[in-house]
Amino acid sequence: MIIPALALLHNRAFSWTEFAVYPSFLAGWLAFGGVYVLLAGPLRHHFPGSRPVPPRMLASFATGMAIMFLALQGPLHDLSDYFLFSAHMVQHLLLILLMPPFLLAGIPDWMLRPAIKIRPIGWVAGILTFPVVAFALNNGIFAAWHIPGAYDLMMRNHDVHVAMHLMIMATGFIMWWPIMSPLPELPRLAAPLQMVYLFVLGIPMMVVAAMITYSGTVLYTWYEEAPRIWGIGTLTDQQLGGAIMWVPGGLSLWLSITWVYFRWAGGEIREDEQRQRLRVSGARRVMATVPPPFPDR
Repeated sequence: MIIPALALLHNRAFSWTEFAVYPSFLAGWLAFGGVYVLLAGPLRHHFPGSRPVPPRMLASFATGMAIMFLALQGPLHDLSDYFLFSAHMVQHLLLILLMPPFLLAGIPDWMLRPAIKIRPIGWVAGILTFPVVAFALNNGIFAAWHIPGAYDLMMRNHDVHVAMHLMIMATGFIMWWPIMSPLPELPRLAAPLQMVYLFVLGIPMMVVAAMITYSGTVLYTWYEEAPRIWGIGTLTDQQLGGAIMWVPGGLSLWLSITWVYFRWAGGEIREDEQRQRLRVSGARRVMATVPPPFPDR
């Protein structure tokens, strides 16, 4: 559905107290969270090797769900869609850099293992979560959506906008997998390689951010048509958005590198790896008693 930009924009006024919730989003959000609750609760005993989900994992998943909700609904949604490019960059950073690690940290291995035991799914997952592929997918899709023509199309067409959000969230999960994988079968990188991966991961984003920040002209016509609020000009807003992508975006990756380093130095990562090896060996013994989804030929 293509939205007439001027008619829509000029009829809106921003308010911090107006918290709109869209039924299509709410249905998907509740379905996603509901599946997790069912799997962690009444359906858990149907999974080989399942264990009660620890409170810290439940809290982590709930935090990720809250970040998704606050990023895609309410005041930040309105600011992003109708007024400020800089607010849109805040939204994207939340969906790519903050939400996925919280959700991944809240998903136990036994919840995902049956899916990857299905050969086509396991094969595709192995390719997508390979670090080079994960790096290329996330950065390629992120950069492509910030090409002016693609960005303006996305802002003017609701269906394309929804597709963009789904793409950056999905590739955000894939991007974080080599760092946060709950599955030894699709393992995390070794700690030193995690730090290298996180460092390299930020380089393309910084290049895109620099091009936006230092552009002397407005790149995205959608915001030229938008009402100006708080005295922020269109070009200033664009430069602020690039700076948000550059500084807080880069800082979040450096904080992640620091987190990996201290866990590695403190031996926590080695302990996690040992626990994962014990869990997967136990899961293999249990799965050996379950008929394979595809018979060998």
